[in-house]
Amino acid sequence: MASNLDTTVTVFGGSGFLGRNVVRALCKRDYRIRVAVRRPELAGHLQPLGRVGQIHAVQANVRYPASVEAAMRDSQVAINLVGILAEGRGQTFEAVQVKGAEAVAKAAAAAGAQMVHVSAIGADKDSTSGYYRAKAGGEAAVHAALPSATIIRPSLLFGPEDQFTNRFAALARFSPVLPLVGGGVNRLQPTYVADVARVVADAVDGKTKAGATYELGGPEVLTMREVMEIIQQITQRDRMLVPLPFGLAKFQSYFLQFAPGAFKLTPDQVEMLRADNVVSEAATAAGLTYAGLGITPDSMEAVAPQYLWRYRASGQFQKKSA
Repeated sequence: MASNLDTTVTVFGGSGFLGRNVVRALCKRDYRIRVAVRRPELAGHLQPLGRVGQIHAVQANVRYPASVEAAMRDSQVAINLVGILAEGRGQTFEAVQVKGAEAVAKAAAAAGAQMVHVSAIGADKDSTSGYYRAKAGGEAAVHAALPSATIIRPSLLFGPEDQFTNRFAALARFSPVLPLVGGGVNRLQPTYVADVARVVADAVDGKTKAGATYELGGPEVLTMREVMEIIQQITQRDRMLVPLPFGLAKFQSYFLQFAPGAFKLTPDQVEMLRADNVVSEAATAAGLTYAGLGITPDSMEAVAPQYLWRYRASGQFQKKSA
């Protein structure tokens, strides 16, 4: 029986938030990991996740198919995690999330390799969000080039280095009010990044259905208001949650798209908040979810306190209020 040590998995975008969790999960299963990133010299933080020589970083940019083909050489599996939340400096949704995904799929097909492509719940060719339209375009391009590819659509990811819970916890440190775009009534199903990484690794193991699209959402469906309340409870902050109409939020976003860090808000991100971000009934009925894979996902309330404590006024030493 062949060992996983004989299988090379090329992870495109392996140095990012989801990427490092996927690399960790694959290392635990003894795969050989090739991390394909634009700046391999900045991927040294991945080395402690595996044994000596198990992880190797190479240069690749999904906007340049030749580099993608080189990264896939002698690899048996391709995982595409590359994505952007905002456009800029030549990085467009079309170039990265459609053409880039297509380049990876074509390189995998040429190499006779298996492919796992991570998209997002909300991917829709008719969406008002350019991000979601590009995600749908990427899925279509991947299946056209490699019909057997497994597509994974997670809801919003949370975890120690996320840009979701950390963003709002950071805002609560400085701002007396927190805006709720559209009133905060849109529904989310936040999912723990390590759970998604486990599904990606399961797909590499061959535990998912070829050509299927899986939707991954956490154990709770929450409104944005409820998410903000949970974050405030964990960080022991008491900020006023103020509804912000979509029209006003869209207007402000034209200026805030140039703001730094947690204050940044783009017009497309406002559009993303118009729709719910939850697992569909069709995916649930087809068993293309965590439950279908026999996985019980962790909740945000169970995991987030492990890393959001640093946003409390006195950190981990903050006393609980009576």
